[in-house]
Formats: sequence, structure tokens, C-alpha cells
Amino acid sequence: QTQLVESGGGLVQPGGSLSLSCTASGFSLDYYDVGWFRRAPGKEQEDVSCISANDGATYYRESVKDRFTVSRDEVKNSVSLQMFNLKPEDTGAYYCGAVTKGLFTAQSLCTGTVIFNYWGQGTQVTVSS
Repeated sequence: QTQLVESGGGLVQPGGSLSLSCTASGFSLDYYDVGWFRRAPGKEQEDVSCISANDGATYYRESVKDRFTVSRDEVKNSVSLQMFNLKPEDTGAYYCGAVTKGLFTAQSLCTGTVIFNYWGQGTQVTVSS
């Protein structure tokens, strides 16, 4: 069965940290660019961070720069999103998507109109005191 599964969400206080994972089964993420997106209640989905498969290039939305780090783990066939100094505005459902590599830059993967080959079911991140 081919699927993406996100994990690692939870409830954390402001200033805390979480590490999300996007793990693929049934296919290799080596051949896919991956993006992280989030949707807060009552708001539209927004990009968070994207990473290219070919050269590891990354993109971050401005509000998460210097706080989030995206990386690949070839052994685990996953892409992680490490989140530090979390803020209440980071609250939302976080989703990862995978698209065939080489079609987009990391930035355009995040900010452009992209039809992803795979989506995960999402993991909830709640930042609250």
C-alpha cells in the first residue's frame, strides 16, 4: 500500500519544540520532492517548508525561518520537520505532500500550484499554555 503518514504532533507550550515526521511506505521518497503545509481552524492551508530531492534545497515561509528545520532521512524513508520556539500561531493540522522530483524548485513547490502525487492524513500541532 502506497501512503504517506505524518506523526509527531501534539500539545506543547509556547517556546516548546516538536519534531514531525512524514514517512512513506510503498514507494521511495528519494524520487519525490516533499512539502509541509498546515491549516489552522478557519483559515486556508498555507505552506510551511519544502525540500527538493535532487539537491536538498529547502524553502521556509518567512514566519518559520530560523525556527523550523526540514530534512530527509533516506534510511527511514522520511522527511522530518523540526520545530523550535513554537508560537500559538503555529497551531494547526500539519500535512506533508510528495510530488515527482525535478519538476519544481523548493520554493515553487511550496508557493506554486502543484498537484501532489501523495498526501498524508495530517497530524495536529497545538501550541497553548
